[in-house]
Amino acid sequence: MRTAGRWLLGIVSVLALAAVIGAVTFQDRLLRLYNVLTLFDETRITRNFSSMDQLFESTKIPRAGGVRDLPERAAALPQHYRFAGRSRSIADWLEQTRTTSLLVLRDGAIVHERYLLGTGREDRRISWSMAKSFLSALFGPVLADGRIRGLDDVVTRYVPALAGTAYDGVTIRQVLQMASGVKFNEDYLDFNSDINRMGRVLALGGSMDAFAAGLRERIRQPGVARQYTSIDTHVIGMVLRAATGKSLATLMHETLWSRLGVEDDAVYLTDGFGVAFALGGLNLRTRDYARFGQLMLDHGRIDGAQLVPAAWIDEAVRNSAPVAAAPGSAFGYGYQWWVPPLADEGEFFAIGVYGQYLYVNRKARVVIVKTSSHRGFRNDGARGERIRLETIAMFREIAGALSDWAVPETPDWRPPGAR
Repeated sequence: MRTAGRWLLGIVSVLALAAVIGAVTFQDRLLRLYNVLTLFDETRITRNFSSMDQLFESTKIPRAGGVRDLPERAAALPQHYRFAGRSRSIADWLEQTRTTSLLVLRDGAIVHERYLLGTGREDRRISWSMAKSFLSALFGPVLADGRIRGLDDVVTRYVPALAGTAYDGVTIRQVLQMASGVKFNEDYLDFNSDINRMGRVLALGGSMDAFAAGLRERIRQPGVARQYTSIDTHVIGMVLRAATGKSLATLMHETLWSRLGVEDDAVYLTDGFGVAFALGGLNLRTRDYARFGQLMLDHGRIDGAQLVPAAWIDEAVRNSAPVAAAPGSAFGYGYQWWVPPLADEGEFFAIGVYGQYLYVNRKARVVIVKTSSHRGFRNDGARGERIRLETIAMFREIAGALSDWAVPETPDWRPPGAR
């Protein structure tokens, strides 16, 4: 009887421990879900964007080596820019778009740096979709060394788990150009949209790979037209992981973060299986965003070392994607990089929701980083298109004022068919 009692007590103890572990796990998932649902609340958004690793599962990308100096050579920025035929105030635009940091490099030196809304230089700010452009940079070396055979390979060659899904038969190039044709609702304001369902999968510790493999429908044939589809970027990450046998955090460390002279570790948000949230989960200091931008300006070369093949960068930032499916878009697209209207060669940018920008202008030798917590980033009657155009106009004015670059007149947004 005594032995049976001990055995029963042991079983009860194990079950009790399992219940406690289960309760803690459930509580953690509920907390992460709460964090998703309140992430963009007006009173929380700015603070949240500087503390994402405290709100969600994440992994560090350690820096290594000495910090690459960014000399400071202060220069006055223009007070106004022109957009839609009018002169407008830069200070007013920064305030209206809830800017949290603005950093301007000219020839690799800081000419302007400021932090707003209670943020500071040591904050790691969430990239959102600027992370897509970092992933594009990681792709170049893997392609160059032959671990990926070519851009016209179908993604299922590397990720057989996507066979039978909407990605079956889609090429790597089509995914890089956001021309997969996969049906995916990217409306951030629709609670039941695919992008928001994906966010809840992330928060509750689910699998991003499984989410991608669960997409079965297409809205059009691959390669016909470009439609912004964030899950395409996750598929690029799946291809990179399969081709290299490494996590994206490891690739980021080996390719960039151990060699770029950054001043802080980066952080990738992850799903419940430790897989990086490649399409929007990078968190960096503003100065480290700028260091990456300078690398792109310098064709992937730093201190004599070629971190990313120059030919890849030139191809990635060229407007090569099919015309956008949605009419009225003024912007071009390459391999996870955006191209402004009337762009000079070597003028391109990365962008993230809520007002994150990394702008590169080779002719002006200028890099600009703007982080924000702009809840109204789409409230312009044009799904954010006009706000993006006006922000690029401001960047161009700054670049022109710091150099002899001729500033083009950034076009105002017009509804389709308007003259």
